[in-house]
Amino acid sequence: MSAFQGSLLDLGERSGPGPLAGTVRRTPLGRGAWVDVRPGWISGADALFERLARVVPWHAEQRRMYDRTVAVPRLLKFYDEGEALPDPLLGEAGRALNAHYAPELGEPFRTVGLCFYRDGRDSVAWHGDRIGRGSTEDTMVAIVSVGAPRALLLRPRGGGPTIRHELGHGDLLVMGGSCQRTWEHAVPKTARAAGPRISIQFRPRGVR
Repeated sequence: MSAFQGSLLDLGERSGPGPLAGTVRRTPLGRGAWVDVRPGWISGADALFERLARVVPWHAEQRRMYDRTVAVPRLLKFYDEGEALPDPLLGEAGRALNAHYAPELGEPFRTVGLCFYRDGRDSVAWHGDRIGRGSTEDTMVAIVSVGAPRALLLRPRGGGPTIRHELGHGDLLVMGGSCQRTWEHAVPKTARAAGPRISIQFRPRGVR
């Protein structure tokens, strides 16, 4: 695993989410999809990364691909609604997201998924969160990135121009509207030196 280097901008700040109203930049993507971005939303994000890397019961998964079983190239942990979260700051972030987005979404975020990208060899292929209601309904998926920045790519489903966001050190990205149905996202492998990153995903009930 690559060594994690914290951000100098994250030192000496109170830990927790910052404001969202008036600070989020929304970009319409077309076909009813949009993305909100709020850089540096979580202060104390580097300390949060260190805590999550240490206390979360991470596990590896395997998946069947064609005629062989392969390891999923990242570590995972899913917290269903009602399940105790590994750090109180995640609960604070979820409440702040719900206060800002629930009126537009029509429901709260209820689950938290965690992905640990240990270095540039860990990745996730092009996909949309279409297990469950995301395949037929507009919804939102909020991603908070802590640790070293990694590229998150977006493109129209079926191919097209790619949009790139470098996310880390407490950045927030929210995919909304039809984004899970009409667009795809990915975290590609990279041969460049890449420190570890944890992606924290907040989703409504029935969206994976």
